[in-house]
This record gives sequence, C-alpha cells and structure tokens, in this order.
Amino acid sequence: MSNGGLTAHSGGDRWRWESRIFGGAYDDADPHDRPVYGALDFRRQVVGAAPRFGSSHLRLTGAILARATFCHPDSAAEPADFGVAAGMSLVALAEADRQDALNDHIEAQVHGGVVLARDVEALVLDASYRGTPVEAAARALPFPVEWHPGHRLTVAELRSHADYRGPEYADLGARIAEEGRLDPRITGNAARTGRHELQDLKMVWHILARFGAPKSTGPLSARTAGTRPDAVT
Repeated sequence: MSNGGLTAHSGGDRWRWESRIFGGAYDDADPHDRPVYGALDFRRQVVGAAPRFGSSHLRLTGAILARATFCHPDSAAEPADFGVAAGMSLVALAEADRQDALNDHIEAQVHGGVVLARDVEALVLDASYRGTPVEAAARALPFPVEWHPGHRLTVAELRSHADYRGPEYADLGARIAEEGRLDPRITGNAARTGRHELQDLKMVWHILARFGAPKSTGPLSARTAGTRPDAVT
C-alpha cells in the first residue's frame, strides 16, 4: 500500500514533476539517486509533519536541512513556491493557506540520499504498535524508537465521517475493525491478509488519520502552528 503516488518511473507523473521542479537534473538518474521525499515539521506535531502518508515517521537530523529543498503545496499540485532552509517564505504561505488537514504540509526533497545510521534521529511509532513485531523490528534499527499517543477511531466515529472519502471506505473500515475500533495496527493487519484492495485501505487510513489523531494534538483541523521549522520527517 502506498500513501503517495505510484508514478515514480520514466515518463510518469512523479518523473514529470521532478523534471519541472529541478530543471531536468534527475531525468536520467538511477532510482537510488533521486530525491527522497519528506515534510518540514513546522507545526511541531507529535504525529509528524505529514500524517497523510503514515501513522509513524522518521525524524531526520538537522544536518539534512543543508541539502534539502522545499515547496508548498505538494509537488503533485504543480507548486510555484520553493525554498531552502537558509531562506524561504513557505512557512508563512502554508500558515495562511486553507488546505484540508491532510494536505497541510510543506514538502521536503532531500538530495544526496538518506542513510539510516547517519541521517535519522529517531523513529516515532504510533502507540498501537507497542508489543508487536513492528516494535521488535524497530528496536533492531540503528537509532532510537520514540512513541506518539496513537491514532484511534471508533466505528461510530468512522461512520459519522463517511462523506470524507466515501461510504464504501467507512464500510470497509467497519468490517476490519476490532472490538468496535480502528487503529494503524488493525489497518496494517488487514493489508497483510491480501483480502482487500490496498488503495481502498489507504482511503480508510485517510479517515483514521484525519479524525482519529491523538487527543494531545486534537483534530488535525484545529492544529496550532509552531514557531521554529527545524525538523524533516
């Protein structure tokens, strides 16, 4: 299941966007030489800068900023506004832009690759993964594991927001729910069964991410802006 686009191939949409943004610099690059995508955590959210793309995130070191570029809105929206950490107006632009909560991010493109042992400060996991094989695998990685309170949505809450992505996805979420609730562990387990279309489960995740954010952050639509953009996730 991809929470991003599936067009990162020659002639695909992602290739075309990169060609426009970077003046063709990556047109003939090998896949491992292309930019690595993330987001600038200017709102200081415990769930990361772009929860649309997943319940957990890698927090990169500050050194990454020196070789990152940024844009708003997302590169898929053909943006005209770009910047680098040393000088940009994207934070003010993003704060003034009335985007849907899941589109409310400043996209980051990291150049020169991301080496886990060198460039990652921590892996921040959703609390639903405590005591699971996901946590066990994470503990073997060469950086600390941290936690955020976790996404959680009851079936009743899920159905009350069925119009967000469509009632068919609320119905799917209700079918895979356990004990009347939904969280990232449950949706991940459903993906591994092979019984559901992965892109359908992505829509279920969008509802969960949008309306089941940790109570410490409140609904994503009510987020408060941070003051210092200093991390890429």
